[in-house]
Amino acid sequence: MERIAHFSPALSTARAQDAQSGSSALEQAAKDLEAAFLSVMLKEARFGVTPETMGGGVGEDQFASFLRDEHAKALVENGGIGLAEALFNALKGDVDVEST
Repeated sequence: MERIAHFSPALSTARAQDAQSGSSALEQAAKDLEAAFLSVMLKEARFGVTPETMGGGVGEDQFASFLRDEHAKALVENGGIGLAEALFNALKGDVDVEST
């Protein structure tokens, strides 16, 4: 079975940065993924959608997506649903194995 790193250059880069600098690049990537996931979930749940919230029109959908994205980021920064932590722990194990 091929490793995930072969399929995702961004993941490989995040892993390399995290291993080299000891920084939280991998943790940030996991948080970004959780925020994107939550943003889609909020969209599908119709979070914050009321008739003509922003006056209607074509631009409302675009600006509503920015608002959803910010809500999702705020959720993640305040603990989220645990997805980022689970991803970080799973991927960090792979980094530790690869670096030894």
